[in-house]
Amino acid sequence: MATSTSAGAPSGAVDQERVQRFLEKVIADGGAAMAGLCTSLGDRLGLYAAMAGAGPLTSARLAARTGLVERYVREWLDAQVAGEYVTYTPETDTYQLPDEHAAVLADPDRSTYAAGFFTVLQAVYATEDSLREAFRTGEGVGWEEHSPALFAGTAKFFRPGYTAALVPEWLTALDGVVEKLERGARVADVGCGYGYSTTLMARAFPRSYFRGFDFHRPSVEAARGIAAERGLADRVSFDVATAQDFPGEGFDLITFFDCLHDIGDPGGALLHAEHALADGGTCMIVEPNASANAQENTNPVGRALTAASVAVCLPSALAQHGPQALGNHAGEEAIRQIADDAGLHHWRLAAESPVNRVYAVGR
Repeated sequence: MATSTSAGAPSGAVDQERVQRFLEKVIADGGAAMAGLCTSLGDRLGLYAAMAGAGPLTSARLAARTGLVERYVREWLDAQVAGEYVTYTPETDTYQLPDEHAAVLADPDRSTYAAGFFTVLQAVYATEDSLREAFRTGEGVGWEEHSPALFAGTAKFFRPGYTAALVPEWLTALDGVVEKLERGARVADVGCGYGYSTTLMARAFPRSYFRGFDFHRPSVEAARGIAAERGLADRVSFDVATAQDFPGEGFDLITFFDCLHDIGDPGGALLHAEHALADGGTCMIVEPNASANAQENTNPVGRALTAASVAVCLPSALAQHGPQALGNHAGEEAIRQIADDAGLHHWRLAAESPVNRVYAVGR
C-alpha cells in the first residue's frame, strides 16, 4: 500500500514526464482563466468591435477610436497577441483582429459570437465564497444570488445559437409544429430569461401569440423592453412566474430552453406543462449537449458545460430544496424518465448541435 507524505502526495515514484506535462496543462489553464478577464474587458469596452474590419491599428489609434487610455489599450493588445487573438506587425507597430476572430468576438448577430461566455464568468467568480460554503453545507446558491452579469451573460451567450438554429432547424424538426405556428398557435416559453427565444419565434410566426415566463423580475422587465423595441408587444407578453405555477392552458407549444436542469423540481415543472398543453400539443426541451458519462465530456464543450454545472446549475437546483438536482449533464435517459412520470410519454431527439440537444415531447 502506498503511503503519503505530509502534503498528501504519494511517496512512491512518479512519472516526472507526466508531472511536467500536467503542470504545463495547469499553467495553460490558469493563463486562459486570467486571459478571460481581458476578453471580457475587450468585449465590454468595445475594443473588439472597434478593431473589426479596421485593418492594422496602432495602440494610439485604437485608443482614439474607443475613447480609452492608450497605455491600458497597449497592455491589453499585448495580452491579446500572447493569446493569439490579435496579430502584431513590429515593422509598423500595428495590431489587427483577423476577420475570422471578429466573427467570434465582435459581432453579436453572428451565430459564432461567443463573448457572452466571458460575461457569465464575471458573475460566477464573484460567488466563489458562497459556492465554497455550499460544498460544506449542501445548501445551494440560487440564480438570484448572482450579479446581473449572470443573467445578461447567459442571454448573450445563448442568443447566437438560438438565432441560427431555433426557427430554421429546431422548430422544423418538431412534427406539425411549424404548421400550427403558421396558422396561429399559443406558445409558452418557460424560463425565458431576456426573451430572445420568445421574440425569435414571434418574429417568424406573426399569427401566433407568445407568453414568456421567468422567476427573475429584472429579466422579465428586460424581455418586455426587447419585445417593445422589436414591435412585438401586441402579441408577446412576459410575466413573473415559476415553471411549476405559470398561468394559462391550451398551449400548442411549451418550450424549456436550457433551464429544466436548473429547476429543483423538474418533474413538477413537466407535470404542470402536461396540464397546460392543448390536445396534441408539444413540449420542446432544449438541454446542454453533455453526457451522463463523465469520460464522454472530455472535450472543450463538455468541459465548459460540466464546469458551468458546478458553478451555477447544480447549486441553483439545490437552492430550491426540491426533490431532484440534476446538474446539466444528467443525460437523456434521466430527463426522459422524469417526463414519462409526468405523463409525457412520447419522447424523441429532434435535433442536435455541439452545445444543445433538442427533444420533442408529448402525451
